[in-house]
Amino acid sequence: MMFYTSKYQQLCLVATCWLGGIFSCLLFFQYSSTRCAPEIPPFKTDFIKDLNVSKPVSAAQVQPEQPPEPPEKPILLLWFLPENYKWDYGDCKKIYNIDGCHLTDDRNLYNEADAVLIFHKAISWDLSNLPPSPRPPFQRWIWLHVESPTNTPKVPGIENLFNLTLSYRRDADISVRYPLTVSKKPNDIVIPKKDKLLCWFVSNMATHTGIGTRMKYYNELKKYITVTIFGRMTGSRLRDEDYFPVMASCKFYLAFENSVHKDYITEKLNGPLAAGTVPVVLGPPRQNYEDFSPGSSFIHIDDFPNAEALANHLLALDKDDEAYRHYFDWRKHVSATPQLTVWNQEFVIYICHACEYISRHKEYKVAHDIYKWYFS
Repeated sequence: MMFYTSKYQQLCLVATCWLGGIFSCLLFFQYSSTRCAPEIPPFKTDFIKDLNVSKPVSAAQVQPEQPPEPPEKPILLLWFLPENYKWDYGDCKKIYNIDGCHLTDDRNLYNEADAVLIFHKAISWDLSNLPPSPRPPFQRWIWLHVESPTNTPKVPGIENLFNLTLSYRRDADISVRYPLTVSKKPNDIVIPKKDKLLCWFVSNMATHTGIGTRMKYYNELKKYITVTIFGRMTGSRLRDEDYFPVMASCKFYLAFENSVHKDYITEKLNGPLAAGTVPVVLGPPRQNYEDFSPGSSFIHIDDFPNAEALANHLLALDKDDEAYRHYFDWRKHVSATPQLTVWNQEFVIYICHACEYISRHKEYKVAHDIYKWYFS
């Protein structure tokens, strides 16, 4: 027997079920939100105390960063004073802005010296005045020699003693010259007032030094042109402070080297270039001179077939101001720095550059067979 309900009863039953479902969901939501939600921890303030933000810091507690200590300067020991010339070692800083080493001639510092500079001309023939052996393993010996091969005595036994060479030669480990400086900004060309035609400063008259070539040429040249001479040759040696003023007063200067060798181009060229005088050079070939100075800055004796032709050229330039001025065109962008002329400063430039070298170069080197290299 089937149980039939009226339409009204059916609606009541559906409404009752729907309301019961909603009530059940509400109970479940309330229960889960109060029992299952994570508990929020209480806010803590203790960590603020650890920051010390509220505590004032005294100046004594602030420690400024200390700058790193500068590296210790290497020691360069001058075993001999070249030609026994004493000078102020502070000149390296004052003149060349070189201050990279500690210069000393105190032999008590030998075992601490990073490098020892040895002047070739001072070495005795039996080597008895050289530093003691064995040398400290970190130490370098520097061979200093600025004379031409003609004026280089071969002291036996030193061929393989040195680590570094110091010389005028371009292929020396430490090559020291009187360089010209190039500038983008043009210089004003000022030619000093001249009251002498051709000058020569000469003191070395020792025939064994190789002066025969230049004396032979001079004796021929003076037949055709007047040469004003200063120095021991005539007994009218210039004072050091007069070197550049007198040089500047000459239109031309005989920059004759005492002997002819590769790269042997000394202050005899730099002096007139710095003073504003045209040098007439005798030495290595023109090409070698042009390695160091503009070809239009000097006159080479090899440009003429003989001394008479050179003299005629100089006499013609003396009468032609415009042609003479062309020998100074190079000065628009190139300048020469005057060399030191005080007698006891002759070797300052070499020693100061040796100081700079050892402060920059730490690599190991050996100079094998110095004589084979120097006399090649």
